[in-house]
Amino acid sequence: MSGKSNRVGIVGGGIVGLANAWAAARAGSQVTVFDRSDKARGASVRNFGMFWPLGQPAELHPVAMRSGELWRELIAATGIHARPCGSVHVVDRDDEAAVLEEFAKLGGDLGYECELWTRATVEERCSGVRRGVTKAGLFSPTEINLDPREVLAALPKFLAAKYGVRFHYSAAVVQARSGVLRTGGGDKYSFDEIFVCSGHDFETLFPEVFAAAPMKPCKLQMLRTVPQPGGWQLGPMLASGLTLRHYANFEICPTLSVVKERIARETPELDRYGIHVMASQDRFGGIVLGDSHEYGSDIEIFDKEEIDSLMLRELHKLYDFPNWTIAERWHGIYAKNTDGAEFRAEPLPGVHIATGMGGSGMTMSFGLADRFFANRELIA
Repeated sequence: MSGKSNRVGIVGGGIVGLANAWAAARAGSQVTVFDRSDKARGASVRNFGMFWPLGQPAELHPVAMRSGELWRELIAATGIHARPCGSVHVVDRDDEAAVLEEFAKLGGDLGYECELWTRATVEERCSGVRRGVTKAGLFSPTEINLDPREVLAALPKFLAAKYGVRFHYSAAVVQARSGVLRTGGGDKYSFDEIFVCSGHDFETLFPEVFAAAPMKPCKLQMLRTVPQPGGWQLGPMLASGLTLRHYANFEICPTLSVVKERIARETPELDRYGIHVMASQDRFGGIVLGDSHEYGSDIEIFDKEEIDSLMLRELHKLYDFPNWTIAERWHGIYAKNTDGAEFRAEPLPGVHIATGMGGSGMTMSFGLADRFFANRELIA
């Protein structure tokens, strides 16, 4: 498929929709993006702002690193705030330190860049870590700290200026059929291909596909501190030992089972709410903290103070920030494919669904969209 005169309609102006719009535009298509809101307001702007390739399993790590190439291209073109600061998993238990040591030995052969740090090195290079508690740290230089709100504002402007991508905001798509999109305002648009990238909301357009898909919604709660005083800097983004049981890259470590069993035994409340704590710093100096994971029927419209309290309890064990005053609390809901990195389907000829990246949208969207369109070109 040459794609040079291909007209592509994208439903959803979040990070997944914009990633597919960018990939389609690079392939030469004429692209139009529709979003039901006046700007991105969903899961894409309700996250840490972390590009986090370290967390991906080995088979997906090259795709994540391709995302990194595209992130650096976008950063250079737009001037958005970005900190290529890397990340450090900081742990305070011996069994967690064993996992870090094991991964540091195994990860290099699988393409991961990482090195094991002692307590002294962690305390020297991570100003936000509490002194005297660290058992070990795992540093990775590949992670980038971004502001999702700024990214989702800048990326459409970049796509419009460089590729002529058109945007229709406050335009809810109510029907997607082969060759045709219809909006709630009664407008009809013709396209050669349509990509539905509206997260779990694609259920409203294709309920039968959603019902059969290996998908479940996930709700997370997060917090943000006030800007830290005097220009204080966090340094690398931080993750605790609780994250070892969350990120797929650590599944290669046999010692991980000991950590999982101990957490389930000692603190089952953390497993109940899928809590694993991390910290990043936004462009204004506030510390973004989280997060939790509630799935499917466990999701309620009301946020739980218990979850916030548990997250803060675990954060205080490891981290020491100048000002812990919480300025904002929020939640996000995203779609998670339980059977792979993303969910793609073609319910009708020329109508594609792309969603289900869970909490990896900022990390994987660019690379997965790039791979999808590159494979189509190879087939053609």
